[in-house]
Formats: sequence, C-alpha cells, structure tokens
Amino acid sequence: MNILMLSSTFPYPPSRSGTEIRTFNLLRYLQARHSITLVTQRHAGVSEEDVATLRQYVDELVIFPLREDIHVTGGLTQWLGKGKRFIQSIANGIPPNVLHRYSPDIQAWVDDRVKAGKFDAIACEHSVNTIYIRPSFPSTVRTVVNVHSSVYGGTLKDLQTGASKNVLRDRLYLSLLYRYEQNYCSKFSSIVATTEDDRQQLLELSPRAHLCVIPNGVDLELFPYRSIDPGCHRLIFVGAMDSSHNIDAACFFASEVLPALQQRYPDATFSIVGTCPSPAVLALGEMKGVIVTGQVPSVVKQLHAATVCVVPLRTGFGIKNKTLEAMAAGVPVVGSDRGLEGLAVDGAGVPLRALRANRIDEYVEAISRLFEDARLREQLSQNARSLIEEEFTWERAGALYEQVLLGTFCY
Repeated sequence: MNILMLSSTFPYPPSRSGTEIRTFNLLRYLQARHSITLVTQRHAGVSEEDVATLRQYVDELVIFPLREDIHVTGGLTQWLGKGKRFIQSIANGIPPNVLHRYSPDIQAWVDDRVKAGKFDAIACEHSVNTIYIRPSFPSTVRTVVNVHSSVYGGTLKDLQTGASKNVLRDRLYLSLLYRYEQNYCSKFSSIVATTEDDRQQLLELSPRAHLCVIPNGVDLELFPYRSIDPGCHRLIFVGAMDSSHNIDAACFFASEVLPALQQRYPDATFSIVGTCPSPAVLALGEMKGVIVTGQVPSVVKQLHAATVCVVPLRTGFGIKNKTLEAMAAGVPVVGSDRGLEGLAVDGAGVPLRALRANRIDEYVEAISRLFEDARLREQLSQNARSLIEEEFTWERAGALYEQVLLGTFCY
C-alpha cells in the first residue's frame, strides 16, 4: 500500500514531545510493510543529521519550511502576528495554530498527487494537518486522521475545571474549535483517538464518524524493567518542561506537595527531568530538595534511580507517554486523573498498577505508602510492567493503525 503521511511537526528525534513520539513510532512500524511518503515542515531546531536519519525510515521525504515567526517568543512582532491570526481565524473558521502552520505549497503538492492517484491512503498525524484534506478526497483515497486528542474537549474541560491559563482566549476560541473539529470529522474515512474519553468527545461532535481508539505505546528496549528497587525517598517527574501542562504540574508539586511531604521525610527530593525547562521551572531548583536537570543523556537511568514517579498533571488530555514509560521501567507511579487517563490502574477487578491522587493530602498519603512499603512498590512495579507488555507497545499500536489504514479495523 502507498501511504501519504502528513505531519506538520517534524517527527525526529522522537523525544521532543508526545506528538513526535507517536508519529515516529507509527511511521517506523508502517514503513517496514508499506511504501511511505512523509510530508513535513522543518523548523530551525532540525539539524541536517535529523533529516538524514529520518530519510532512512521513509521511501520519500518531502520537506517544506515552517514559518519561522511561529518561534518568536516576544516583542511587537509576536503580538501583531497573534492579532492578525485571531482575526483571520474568526473569518475563516480555522484555529490560529492550524492557520499559522498552513502552507499553500503543501496544499498544492497534496492536491497534485491525489489527483494523479499516487496514494492508497492518507494519514494526517494530529488534527492540525486536517486542513490539507479536501472534502472530495475520500471518494478516491482512504483518509485517516490520528487526532492524538480533541482540542475542543481539552479546552472545554480546562474551562470547566478552572485549569485554563487564559480564560478569555479559550472562551473566545471554544465555539471556533467546536466548529472546526465538527467540520473536519466529515472529511475522513476513519478517525483515531488515543483514549475512550476522546472517542466519546469526538462522537458527540460527529455521531456518524468511524472512530477507534489506539493508545500510545512504549519501546520496551529503550525502557527496560529496572533490576533493583533503590529504596530511599527520591521522586521524579518527566516531560518537556516548556509545555504549559508540565510547567503547571512541576510548579504545583514542588510548591505545594513537596513541602508537605518533607514534613514527614525531610530528605525527600524531587527531580524534574526534561528538555527546555522554562524560567518558572528553573526557579524551582532554588527550593529545598528540588533538582532541575534539563535534558539528560538517559531518561530511563533517571527513572530507575527514583523511588516513585509522580505525574501531577492538572491540565492536558489524552494518554501520557511519560506515564507509560515510567510503568514500563518498573517505577511505581502516583498520578492524577489527567496523568492516568486511558489506563486501567485501579478499581474492581483490576490489578493495582498505580496510585491515584489529585489533592495535596492524597499525594502525601499515596507517596508515603510507597516510601514505607517495599512490597507495595514491587506489586505496582510488576503489575504496571505487565500491563505495558500486554497492551501498550508500539508494535500493537502500529498493527492496529495498519488495520485502520487498510479499512479492516473492527470498530
């Protein structure tokens, strides 16, 4: 099968965010069985080595430039650009991030190849790429969007729970996001979500859509099961530390949970591991017991050295790679509802695989249980690893995604 994959996000190296990880691993699985053409956009952080390596995983790599002002971090140019995009977005019914990444050159390239019948299927990796799919495409080629998560659903929940960082902006965009997601759903033969919550959210927008759930996976070779339990009182949180939901989680835990925990365990430490720590995250390193590492040579070594991995997310939706990777590595997890979304970790008939916490006192009690009970740590460690091996490998996710692209997936 000849497959066109559209990914505005450059998917290599697969370490910058969940989008890159999911896209790259699905691509790698499919490339071993099908002919893959990848159309992507390159930003300033992509090296020639990155490009050369990615070419090894596709039959054809087509690169277009990404508008560089998307990376501007301040000043008049940024604010003027935001204002212009807001007006254009309202006029066109397209979210600003989609409109800003849109490339007429990519559109022309896609239109030409689809008209020529070059592909059997088109896979849009993330909903930002749905703009390139014409309503007429499904009549001649199978179209699939791998949405990762519903942006409308996530924004709505942030507003409902008080987690929104910009309430005015999110309220203004909510109806726009609703219309955009509802409209793009009708252009696809199949829609892939990562959790059942997102599937249900998208079904509300488009009840007739063919929707399936394919969760993320873990590369078990990169995240081997740890050989020993280090004991001690070391906590770890992993993620890209320039992402708003990770910044919020790190600040919440370091400022509110850790001091309460240190009243019981004065030697407790909290390592914040991840690339590009924001100024707010870097400032946490001045607090007692907080270690901000920035990028590290090996995340799994950091995980193996920790007693407990915390996933204290209060915003952000969809299944979390950071949670899956910690569970694969055999590190007991204490996570919020957001951090454990899409995972059966507790409840009737379910082996205990992680401890759940949302309030400060719940985090303190759950972590204290694990600090005090080596048998409980071992139980969570073994049960979580078994879950990952059975249900959350990239081989399993890739095989299901292949079925969707072939049109043989059983809904």
